[in-house]
Amino acid sequence: MYKKRVPMYQRIAEAVRQDILTRDLHSGDMLPSVRDMADEWGCTPGTVQRAYSELKQQGLVVSRPGQGTRVMTEIQKEEDISLRRVALIHQAEAFLLEVLTAGHSPTEVEQAVRLALDRWRAAVPHEPPSPPVHSLRFVGSHDPALALIVSNFTEVFPDYSFQLTFSGSLGGLIALAEGEADVAGSHLWDTESETYNRPFVQRLLPGRRVALLALAHRHLGLITPPGNPAEITGLDDLVRPELSFVNRQRGAGTRIWLDCQLRQRGLEPEQISGYEREVATHSEVAQAIAEGQADIGLGLETAAIAYHLGFVPLTTERYDLVMPDAVCRTAPAQALAGWLNTEEIKSAIVGLGGYDTGETGSVEWVE
Repeated sequence: MYKKRVPMYQRIAEAVRQDILTRDLHSGDMLPSVRDMADEWGCTPGTVQRAYSELKQQGLVVSRPGQGTRVMTEIQKEEDISLRRVALIHQAEAFLLEVLTAGHSPTEVEQAVRLALDRWRAAVPHEPPSPPVHSLRFVGSHDPALALIVSNFTEVFPDYSFQLTFSGSLGGLIALAEGEADVAGSHLWDTESETYNRPFVQRLLPGRRVALLALAHRHLGLITPPGNPAEITGLDDLVRPELSFVNRQRGAGTRIWLDCQLRQRGLEPEQISGYEREVATHSEVAQAIAEGQADIGLGLETAAIAYHLGFVPLTTERYDLVMPDAVCRTAPAQALAGWLNTEEIKSAIVGLGGYDTGETGSVEWVE
């Protein structure tokens, strides 16, 4: 496999960072001159200057004309860099060096980290923090596009924060009703009205004016191993005895939709091998299949794409961000709603695969 070569200046910067973190270099210590460091590493002075420049941008060293380069005596407040943050950056960069050298692309790494964060958010017990003034607390159904948006939210809007917890669609609406969330993510299908979300919002938040801000329409279907070797065509295949299924947790919109479909077909959960096995995200469904722990699962096309798996489309569902009227009036909610209406965000969502953004950013009100 082709391995990317790590640039010399990055290797020099990494070595200095390591010395600072291990206390081999202390606050105020002088770094070798550019010429001495170039001789030590067998490189040009310009390479060392680039390494020192990177360290200065990270707030680790300071250079002054005629005085050389020293380890920062105090972490600059205006750059808001703490030693704890520096340690985190060091660990992240060590990981990046390892996986990039192994031949993975930056896009693959970013996607893998985002999927891992999704699993962590779903696995950690939900204990809602006290909401900061400019924060949005999200609780609800797992969605890769939402995770992508939130990961960039504070970069675009540095005055606001977005706290993300995945707990399933019902869990999100319940958290909203109990005041433990500002935003819920929901894609709950109601068989009587044949609509998404509105009937559930009316039942769980009666008498309240609530906005349904459309994130996107998502392609839901059966995830299979690459090439669909079992030739799966639909939900009736779930009862095939040789196939092992991986399910979503109770309260997840995907699980509710599946159970409705099984009842309509006269199929019983006991007929499905693996029905009782539950995971909390679409990513975990795809991972179980990719690792050979299951033969089939119900999930989003974007999760199948991320893991290079097969996909049999079944339906297109609407995913809404549910917000009470009072939340909609806040600055961070207004920023989010406006951002969803930009081509930048719509293109990013489409780029994940498995989404339609024709109604992204539109609002329906439940009175």
